[in-house]
Amino acid sequence: MQLCGCAAQAGATRQTHTRGRHLRFGVRRLAHHGAVNAPAHSPRLVEALAAAAQLHASQLRKGTQIPYLAHLLGTCAIALEYGADEEEAIAALLHDAIEDVQPTHEARATVATFGGRVLRIVEACTDTDAHPKPPWRQRKEAYLGHLAEADASALLVSAADKLHNARSVVADLRTAGDAVWQRFTGGRDGSLWYYRALVDAFRANPAHRPALVEELDRTVTEMERLAAINR
Repeated sequence: MQLCGCAAQAGATRQTHTRGRHLRFGVRRLAHHGAVNAPAHSPRLVEALAAAAQLHASQLRKGTQIPYLAHLLGTCAIALEYGADEEEAIAALLHDAIEDVQPTHEARATVATFGGRVLRIVEACTDTDAHPKPPWRQRKEAYLGHLAEADASALLVSAADKLHNARSVVADLRTAGDAVWQRFTGGRDGSLWYYRALVDAFRANPAHRPALVEELDRTVTEMERLAAINR
Protein backbone atom coordinates (compact mmCIF):
# COMPACT_ATOMS: atom_id res chain seq x y z
CA MET A 1 0.00 0.00 0.00
CA GLN A 2 1.29 3.46 -1.01
CA LEU A 3 -1.72 5.70 -0.72
CA CYS A 4 -2.82 9.24 -0.10
CA GLY A 5 -6.14 11.05 -0.47
CA CYS A 6 -9.60 10.60 0.94
CA ALA A 7 -11.42 7.31 1.43
CA ALA A 8 -14.11 6.25 -1.04
CA GLN A 9 -17.60 7.57 -0.43
CA ALA A 10 -20.21 5.49 1.32
CA GLY A 11 -22.25 4.98 -1.85
CA ALA A 12 -19.45 3.16 -3.66
CA THR A 13 -20.87 -0.31 -3.06
CA ARG A 14 -24.30 0.47 -4.48
CA GLN A 15 -22.88 2.24 -7.54
CA THR A 16 -20.49 -0.64 -8.18
CA HIS A 17 -23.30 -3.23 -8.21
CA THR A 18 -25.26 -1.22 -10.81
CA ARG A 19 -22.24 -0.70 -13.01
CA GLY A 20 -21.32 -4.37 -12.67
CA ARG A 21 -24.65 -5.45 -14.15
CA HIS A 22 -24.05 -3.29 -17.24
CA LEU A 23 -20.48 -4.56 -17.64
CA ARG A 24 -21.60 -8.16 -17.29
CA PHE A 25 -24.17 -7.69 -20.06
CA GLY A 26 -21.62 -5.99 -22.31
CA VAL A 27 -19.03 -8.73 -21.94
CA ARG A 28 -21.58 -11.44 -22.67
CA ARG A 29 -22.83 -9.56 -25.74
CA LEU A 30 -19.26 -9.22 -27.07
CA ALA A 31 -18.66 -12.92 -26.48
CA HIS A 32 -21.84 -13.73 -28.39
CA HIS A 33 -21.02 -11.60 -31.44
CA GLY A 34 -18.00 -13.01 -33.19
CA ALA A 35 -15.62 -14.15 -30.46
CA VAL A 36 -13.51 -16.96 -31.94
CA ASN A 37 -11.93 -18.22 -28.73
CA ALA A 38 -13.44 -18.67 -25.30
CA PRO A 39 -12.87 -15.63 -23.05
CA ALA A 40 -9.75 -15.84 -20.90
CA HIS A 41 -11.75 -14.52 -17.94
CA SER A 42 -15.36 -14.24 -16.87
CA PRO A 43 -17.36 -11.02 -16.38
CA ARG A 44 -16.54 -11.24 -12.65
CA LEU A 45 -13.04 -9.93 -13.29
CA VAL A 46 -14.42 -6.92 -15.13
CA GLU A 47 -16.88 -6.34 -12.29
CA ALA A 48 -14.03 -6.49 -9.78
CA LEU A 49 -12.11 -3.90 -11.78
CA ALA A 50 -15.16 -1.62 -11.71
CA ALA A 51 -15.50 -2.17 -7.97
CA ALA A 52 -11.83 -1.37 -7.35
CA ALA A 53 -12.01 1.77 -9.49
CA GLN A 54 -15.05 2.99 -7.56
CA LEU A 55 -13.76 2.12 -4.10
CA HIS A 56 -10.41 3.86 -4.66
CA ALA A 57 -11.70 6.64 -6.93
CA SER A 58 -10.44 9.53 -4.78
CA GLN A 59 -7.08 8.03 -3.83
CA LEU A 60 -3.61 8.73 -5.24
CA ARG A 61 -0.23 7.05 -4.89
CA LYS A 62 1.86 8.58 -2.11
CA GLY A 63 3.60 11.78 -3.12
CA THR A 64 2.28 11.66 -6.70
CA GLN A 65 -0.72 12.52 -8.85
CA ILE A 66 -0.96 8.90 -10.05
CA PRO A 67 -4.42 7.39 -9.47
CA TYR A 68 -4.27 4.60 -6.94
CA LEU A 69 -5.96 2.36 -9.48
CA ALA A 70 -2.58 2.12 -11.24
CA HIS A 71 -1.22 0.13 -8.31
CA LEU A 72 -4.21 -2.22 -8.27
CA LEU A 73 -3.88 -2.86 -12.00
CA GLY A 74 -0.13 -3.41 -11.62
CA THR A 75 -0.60 -5.86 -8.78
CA CYS A 76 -3.24 -7.78 -10.74
CA ALA A 77 -1.03 -7.88 -13.84
CA ILE A 78 1.92 -9.27 -11.87
CA ALA A 79 -0.29 -11.87 -10.18
CA LEU A 80 -1.65 -13.02 -13.56
CA GLU A 81 1.85 -13.15 -15.05
CA TYR A 82 2.88 -15.49 -12.24
CA GLY A 83 -0.05 -17.85 -12.66
CA ALA A 84 -2.97 -16.36 -10.74
CA ASP A 85 -6.37 -17.89 -11.31
CA GLU A 86 -9.36 -15.60 -11.69
CA GLU A 87 -10.24 -15.40 -8.00
CA GLU A 88 -6.63 -14.58 -7.13
CA ALA A 89 -6.66 -11.89 -9.82
CA ILE A 90 -9.89 -10.44 -8.39
CA ALA A 91 -8.33 -10.44 -4.92
CA ALA A 92 -5.31 -8.60 -6.36
CA LEU A 93 -7.60 -5.85 -7.66
CA LEU A 94 -9.30 -5.57 -4.27
CA HIS A 95 -6.34 -6.30 -1.99
CA ASP A 96 -6.25 -2.83 -0.38
CA ALA A 97 -9.99 -2.25 -0.09
CA ILE A 98 -10.47 -3.38 3.52
CA GLU A 99 -7.30 -1.65 4.70
CA ASP A 100 -7.69 1.67 2.93
CA VAL A 101 -11.37 2.34 2.18
CA GLN A 102 -13.85 3.68 4.69
CA PRO A 103 -16.43 2.82 5.88
CA THR A 104 -14.56 -0.43 6.37
CA HIS A 105 -17.73 -2.51 6.70
CA GLU A 106 -18.91 -1.38 3.26
CA ALA A 107 -15.54 -2.12 1.69
CA ARG A 108 -15.56 -5.59 3.26
CA ALA A 109 -19.13 -6.15 2.04
CA THR A 110 -18.11 -5.24 -1.51
CA VAL A 111 -15.19 -7.67 -1.43
CA ALA A 112 -17.48 -10.37 -0.02
CA THR A 113 -19.76 -10.12 -3.06
CA PHE A 114 -16.98 -11.84 -5.02
CA GLY A 115 -17.08 -14.90 -2.77
CA GLY A 116 -15.56 -16.34 0.35
CA ARG A 117 -12.21 -17.26 -1.19
CA VAL A 118 -11.63 -13.75 -2.54
CA LEU A 119 -12.56 -12.29 0.84
CA ARG A 120 -10.14 -14.63 2.64
CA ILE A 121 -7.26 -13.64 0.34
CA VAL A 122 -7.96 -9.93 0.77
CA GLU A 123 -8.23 -10.31 4.55
CA ALA A 124 -4.87 -12.12 4.52
CA CYS A 125 -3.30 -9.21 2.59
CA THR A 126 -4.65 -6.62 5.05
CA ASP A 127 -2.24 -5.52 7.76
CA THR A 128 -4.99 -3.67 9.67
CA ASP A 129 -8.60 -2.59 9.30
CA ALA A 130 -8.40 -0.24 12.28
CA HIS A 131 -8.68 3.55 11.94
CA PRO A 132 -6.54 5.22 13.06
CA LYS A 133 -3.95 2.61 12.18
CA PRO A 134 -1.66 1.12 14.84
CA PRO A 135 2.02 2.18 14.86
CA TRP A 136 3.83 1.41 11.59
CA ARG A 137 6.55 -0.91 12.91
CA GLN A 138 4.04 -2.89 14.97
CA ARG A 139 1.83 -3.44 11.93
CA LYS A 140 4.70 -4.48 9.70
CA GLU A 141 6.15 -6.94 12.21
CA ALA A 142 2.71 -8.51 12.68
CA TYR A 143 2.26 -8.80 8.91
CA LEU A 144 5.66 -10.45 8.50
CA GLY A 145 4.73 -12.96 11.20
CA HIS A 146 1.43 -13.69 9.47
CA LEU A 147 3.20 -14.59 6.22
CA ALA A 148 4.60 -17.70 7.87
CA GLU A 149 1.10 -19.20 7.94
CA ALA A 150 -0.35 -17.69 4.75
CA ASP A 151 -1.53 -20.01 1.99
CA ALA A 152 -0.29 -19.99 -1.60
CA SER A 153 -3.02 -17.65 -2.86
CA ALA A 154 -2.38 -15.04 -0.18
CA LEU A 155 1.38 -15.28 -0.76
CA LEU A 156 0.91 -14.77 -4.50
CA VAL A 157 -1.23 -11.65 -4.14
CA SER A 158 0.90 -10.23 -1.34
CA ALA A 159 4.17 -10.76 -3.22
CA ALA A 160 2.67 -9.22 -6.37
CA ASP A 161 1.63 -6.20 -4.30
CA LYS A 162 5.07 -5.81 -2.76
CA LEU A 163 6.83 -6.28 -6.11
CA HIS A 164 4.78 -3.53 -7.72
CA ASN A 165 5.50 -1.21 -4.79
CA ALA A 166 9.21 -2.06 -4.85
CA ARG A 167 9.43 -1.39 -8.58
CA SER A 168 7.82 2.01 -8.02
CA VAL A 169 10.30 2.87 -5.28
CA VAL A 170 13.23 1.88 -7.51
CA ALA A 171 11.91 3.99 -10.39
CA ASP A 172 11.42 6.98 -8.10
CA LEU A 173 14.88 6.61 -6.56
CA ARG A 174 16.33 6.91 -10.05
CA THR A 175 14.47 10.15 -10.75
CA ALA A 176 14.00 11.80 -7.35
CA GLY A 177 16.82 10.36 -5.27
CA ASP A 178 16.72 10.19 -1.50
CA ALA A 179 13.70 12.53 -1.30
CA VAL A 180 11.55 9.49 -2.08
CA TRP A 181 11.89 8.22 1.49
CA GLN A 182 10.02 11.24 2.85
CA ARG A 183 6.80 9.73 1.47
CA PHE A 184 6.97 6.71 3.73
CA THR A 185 6.20 6.41 7.42
CA GLY A 186 9.14 4.07 7.91
CA GLY A 187 11.55 6.42 6.17
CA ARG A 188 14.67 5.14 4.44
CA ASP A 189 15.91 2.69 7.05
CA GLY A 190 12.49 1.33 7.97
CA SER A 191 11.48 0.84 4.35
CA LEU A 192 14.71 -0.95 3.45
CA TRP A 193 14.35 -3.18 6.51
CA TYR A 194 10.76 -4.04 5.62
CA TYR A 195 11.37 -4.93 1.98
CA ARG A 196 14.32 -7.18 2.82
CA ALA A 197 12.31 -8.79 5.64
CA LEU A 198 9.47 -9.44 3.19
CA VAL A 199 11.79 -11.33 0.84
CA ASP A 200 12.99 -13.47 3.74
CA ALA A 201 9.45 -14.09 5.00
CA PHE A 202 8.13 -15.14 1.59
CA ARG A 203 11.07 -17.52 1.08
CA ALA A 204 10.54 -19.09 4.48
CA ASN A 205 7.03 -20.23 3.55
CA PRO A 206 7.14 -23.36 1.33
CA ALA A 207 3.97 -22.22 -0.47
CA HIS A 208 5.68 -19.22 -2.10
CA ARG A 209 6.26 -18.97 -5.86
CA PRO A 210 10.05 -19.00 -6.32
CA ALA A 211 10.18 -17.04 -9.57
CA LEU A 212 8.05 -14.24 -8.15
CA VAL A 213 10.03 -13.98 -4.93
CA GLU A 214 13.31 -14.07 -6.86
CA GLU A 215 12.09 -11.09 -8.90
CA LEU A 216 11.16 -9.29 -5.69
CA ASP A 217 14.62 -10.07 -4.30
CA ARG A 218 16.31 -8.62 -7.40
CA THR A 219 14.19 -5.49 -7.16
CA VAL A 220 14.89 -5.01 -3.46
CA THR A 221 18.61 -5.52 -4.09
CA GLU A 222 18.47 -2.73 -6.67
CA MET A 223 16.57 -0.57 -4.18
CA GLU A 224 19.32 -1.14 -1.63
CA ARG A 225 22.02 -0.31 -4.20
CA LEU A 226 20.34 2.96 -5.19
CA ALA A 227 19.70 3.89 -1.57
CA ALA A 228 23.42 3.45 -0.80
CA ILE A 229 24.41 5.59 -3.79
CA ASN A 230 21.98 8.39 -2.96
CA ARG A 231 22.82 8.56 0.72
